[in-house]
Amino acid sequence: MGKYIVGAVIIILIIGGGYYLLAGKKGGTGASGGGSVITVTATSTYATSTFSIVYPSDYSVDESYTYTQVNPKKPISGVKFTIPGEVATGTNLSADTYISVEWLPHAKKCTGDIYLAANVRPQTVAGANGVEYSVATSSDAAAGNIYDEAVYALSGSSPCRAVRYSIHSTEIGNYTPGAVQPFDRSALLSAFDTIRQSLSLTH
Repeated sequence: MGKYIVGAVIIILIIGGGYYLLAGKKGGTGASGGGSVITVTATSTYATSTFSIVYPSDYSVDESYTYTQVNPKKPISGVKFTIPGEVATGTNLSADTYISVEWLPHAKKCTGDIYLAANVRPQTVAGANGVEYSVATSSDAAAGNIYDEAVYALSGSSPCRAVRYSIHSTEIGNYTPGAVQPFDRSALLSAFDTIRQSLSLTH
């Protein structure tokens, strides 16, 4: 489906920042948590005939990924980039946390809310280089697990394309004090922001 072009570029992602609607969520995962420092020393480029995106080389790529939580009978196609397990080690972040590029070819209007099962209202957010996003977020909790999602739909793109942040963490209060550290939400969001901003549509 796609091809990988391993780059020789050495970068260090800026620690801090991130999208404010996901900052400061429950479970002790505020803007400055503890846990692993998220840095990147090498990147790769994932490219198809319609888009390319730069991601950390130690992320795992799933080209067969589909998102089924909106409508299991109409899965949303995409490609998923999952964080390396070391980022979650020793923290309340789960190793299945990922960022994905997704598309809905038949969407009548390209907005972030159509990528989420929750009944939420999208907001228009200006990005770099004149890019405009329709952003929708949702948060859910069950059995000590916290699921935060943010979808950045590229307004006006056709087919409608979006970048999803899927952050799975566990309730820090359920652990013995000191057993794990709250994950660094700001660093994770900064890493995801950098990946999202590298997305380039070629068709």
